Amino acid sequence: MRRPPDEQNAPLPPSRSAGVKPSIGRFFSIENRYLPPLLITLILLAGQVKYGLLESFSRTALAIATSILLDIILGRLVLNKWPHVASAYITGISVGILLRSPEFWPYALCSAIAITSKYVIRWHGRHLWNPSNFAISAMLILAPAYVATLSVQWGNEIWTMVIVWILGALITWRVRRFHITLTYVVSFLAFSAIRSSMVGDSFLAEVAPITGPMYQLFIFFMITDPRTTVSSKRGQILVAFLVALAEMILRLANNIHAPYYALTIVGPAAKAIQIWMNSRRQTAAETPRPTVSAPV
Repeated sequence: MRRPPDEQNAPLPPSRSAGVKPSIGRFFSIENRYLPPLLITLILLAGQVKYGLLESFSRTALAIATSILLDIILGRLVLNKWPHVASAYITGISVGILLRSPEFWPYALCSAIAITSKYVIRWHGRHLWNPSNFAISAMLILAPAYVATLSVQWGNEIWTMVIVWILGALITWRVRRFHITLTYVVSFLAFSAIRSSMVGDSFLAEVAPITGPMYQLFIFFMITDPRTTVSSKRGQILVAFLVALAEMILRLANNIHAPYYALTIVGPAAKAIQIWMNSRRQTAAETPRPTVSAPV
């Protein structure tokens, strides 16, 4: 049966997917702030079930609870808004995974330092340090007798690392940060070859640390933190390379906490330079140009 003429000429209704991302696309989009927490939770569960990654669930829970609670309190007091808990969750669970101590208080203190740094150590309204990296570095300096960092490897099974890498690569690619991870990894491999030739160790021995769970958090979360990385893609690639270079230098000096300290030094310096340059450009743009009168 033919439709009436007015119905024939009427525009077709938009398809169900027109203008709307498919559900799988929305889930793996940059707008989904729950993707990174999901990945880091999967890393924790896989590592804990397979290798007993955590010191204890209770210590990790303490770090997460301290991080979220303090972020909510300071967010309301300092910025007068409710912060998104995903960021604080990542900070807390990172502390819970990466920190090692027989005591409970270092987990709470480390999370407190991490969250407080976001609100106290600021320049032009931006915080410079990745919170968990800054706090862990501070604890290693302030309380070395009470804390250590995660050093457990995935063992001889490569499949655990492959699964984490696939998930991590997919998520960081979808949130437009995979180039940072890739640059760091390629630089780490290159510098491992250089270190191997300099110190006489085998290449596999020098490259082995990047297969550990600590490095999975480092390359997928710490160096890709959107809040503390520079804005341009070229700048992000350069900073990732410089972090790997600084780490190599620290490793040559037998510093076992080289990745934490390298990011603590390079990341904030790069962010501060960018903020300073943007401030100068804004000042120059707002400064009125002197008028030149025509000659009489």
